[in-house]
Amino acid sequence: MKINYYFRHPKVGHSIHRVFRTLIEEVEKSADISILEMPNKGSMPLDLLKNNIYTYKSRDKNTIHHVTGHIHDVLLALVGVKTVLTIHDLVFLDNVKNPLKKFYKWLFWLYLPLKIADKVVCISNQTKQNILSKLNTDKLLVIYNAVDPIFSFQEKEFNKKKPIILHIGTGWNKNLIKSIEALEGIPCHLRIIGKIKEDQINFLNKHGVEYSNALNLTDLDIKNEYLNCDIVNFPSIYEGFGMPIIEGQQTGRIVVTSKIEPMIEVAQEAAAFVQPDDVASIRQTYLKIINDDLFREETIKNGYINAQRFSVKNISKQYIELYKKLS
Repeated sequence: MKINYYFRHPKVGHSIHRVFRTLIEEVEKSADISILEMPNKGSMPLDLLKNNIYTYKSRDKNTIHHVTGHIHDVLLALVGVKTVLTIHDLVFLDNVKNPLKKFYKWLFWLYLPLKIADKVVCISNQTKQNILSKLNTDKLLVIYNAVDPIFSFQEKEFNKKKPIILHIGTGWNKNLIKSIEALEGIPCHLRIIGKIKEDQINFLNKHGVEYSNALNLTDLDIKNEYLNCDIVNFPSIYEGFGMPIIEGQQTGRIVVTSKIEPMIEVAQEAAAFVQPDDVASIRQTYLKIINDDLFREETIKNGYINAQRFSVKNISKQYIELYKKLS
């Protein structure tokens, strides 16, 4: 069995590469693997053309072609061969207001790829339902993301006097501003991973929240950030999945996340849930974690149990079964 994995240009972002690298290391034990990265970063017509030409040259009727996400439009070059498409979320549609751009994305990133692909993997039931609300298809199945085995359980004495709160991501959906507001007056250190904008820095200073910042981290660096923290903060307002939930649970840290899908689906009952638009809800949850030892310890224990659902062996087995059905 031979599988070609297609990735977006590496400078666009490493999140999809990182998720699938873990999976590929397991899959290649039973398959011949090739990895192809797109030559162009953008999604405009010229980028689409160049990426499709590159993809077309790799076509092989005896190979399963797996488009790992973001570059859905390269399915246009894979008509007539065995194909799998993974869709992580529909932010490319949900976050676009210009009607012409929205139609362009709908046509080339959703409608045509779904018509061409043999199977479409959604990383959560939330993503699946979102797709079905826009397009009726029977090609969808749900396979979760796998957690990297480098995230292993390690106990840490909780710092009640000044917990380190790890916040991963600074984009519009990561809810950093409301997190900062909720932390005003709570002794803590906010560790922010990702590029901080000037308005976010001003907000940190305004609310007197002690913080530090890091970006462009290696996988080992990220692992150590989890190990060094006391709380993983992930009260997002929009996600396709939410890897920090699982990485935090697997490491043995309590996770704060939003009581919305897909975070509920991913975390199960093993996280400290907040209403992401309610500063008081977020603040009360931080205080409960700091002051309620039993709640914190039970949540950490249940989180580690929940994280086992996302082991690389479990997830890779589901993908291999899918590939065999297409072979």
